[in-house]
Amino acid sequence: MTTATEKRYIEKMGRRKTSSARVRITPATKMSVVINNKPVEEYFPTVDMQTVVNEPFAISATTQKFTITVVAKGGGIHSQAEAVRHGIAQALVEFDADNKTTIKKAKLLTRDSRAKERRKFGLKKARKSPQWSKR
Repeated sequence: MTTATEKRYIEKMGRRKTSSARVRITPATKMSVVINNKPVEEYFPTVDMQTVVNEPFAISATTQKFTITVVAKGGGIHSQAEAVRHGIAQALVEFDADNKTTIKKAKLLTRDSRAKERRKFGLKKARKSPQWSKR
């Protein structure tokens, strides 16, 4: 069995709502994040979403540089950013188990399973019912 440092890359899946992100991290000399063949600054134009993606690196104490390639599908742009964060956090823990306690305390390893509730018959939306009238 090979260890994480002997592998070429580590691949993990991150999910949020209906978004999924396949994340591959490879040890490198320079840090780079590419999402769907675009740099992270181009794919996620707002600074908020870029910080969401880079949050696992800010929390973990790793000084290692990585080349990260991501294939993100489904959902909206913000849930894709959170799916990428989930995948990166899982891959960092597999790369170095010492990061697990700090990343787990920040709740980045837990999949956020909240999704839109389905519409029920007889109702207008998931929980909104038609207006009641006495006569």
